[in-house]
Amino acid sequence: MRARRQAWWLGLPATLVFVVFSLVPLLSVARYATWRWSGTAEPISIGSANLARLVRDEALWQSLGTTLLFGLIVLPAFLALSLAVALAIEGLRVERFVKALLFAPGLVTVGGSAIAWYLLYDPDFGVMVELTGLRLPWTSQPGAALLFVVLFTLWQQTGYGVLVMSAALRGIPREVKEAARIDGAHEGELRRFVIVPLLRPTLAFLTIVGSVLALQSYTAVYLLTRGGPFGSTRVLGYYLYEVAFERFELGYGAAITLFVLVFTLIVAVAQARVLVGRGVRGAH
Repeated sequence: MRARRQAWWLGLPATLVFVVFSLVPLLSVARYATWRWSGTAEPISIGSANLARLVRDEALWQSLGTTLLFGLIVLPAFLALSLAVALAIEGLRVERFVKALLFAPGLVTVGGSAIAWYLLYDPDFGVMVELTGLRLPWTSQPGAALLFVVLFTLWQQTGYGVLVMSAALRGIPREVKEAARIDGAHEGELRRFVIVPLLRPTLAFLTIVGSVLALQSYTAVYLLTRGGPFGSTRVLGYYLYEVAFERFELGYGAAITLFVLVFTLIVAVAQARVLVGRGVRGAH
């Protein structure tokens, strides 16, 4: 009984932080979603009208499609790069240096990184144009703009994936690898049939984290493309910003926030169940 009471007291600070900074704001957003409110005038209660509006909002569904396309490009590339680089540098003398080099972009603020990329790759006056004459049409071509944001995101996040994957590789017992080699497995077979299956929990973790980041992407789009050209990079996060802080429809913006939250939770839970199920079947 005493141990249980101590556990409650130890967990109280974290619970208070969660309630104050997560639960209360979430309940406030749910309340705002029932208002027609510009942020300056008095709010008008309209019940579930904002939620009903979500269903017939074509721009919302277009931004969801853009977000899913962005995630379908980013996520496989993120996982493949993280795994490939971690396997390639494992045990090398330069392993720590490469990790530090790859992780460095994640230490820089997204704002600073976006400014640097803009100055480097702007098709009119960027450093790349001045040095090589190569113009990347990401300010005028929809496909190029989305690819540009994808490359920026991978540049920022791959270092984190490599660190997580390398930590998982170090957790694989050396005896397992040696036993596979004694049985005649060469390095390719060792990685494919032994190491990669043992990394499934780590891959599942990175898949869920990467999916959530993709669904909530906003900052890079805001700083680099502002949703353009022609709305080709208007992801859900940026559409939410447009509605709430450019059109000043804060009530409807709150409804979109709830939509993004629920959709993200559904995707994360579905992925977790699928990946855990595969892991269980693989173990048997």
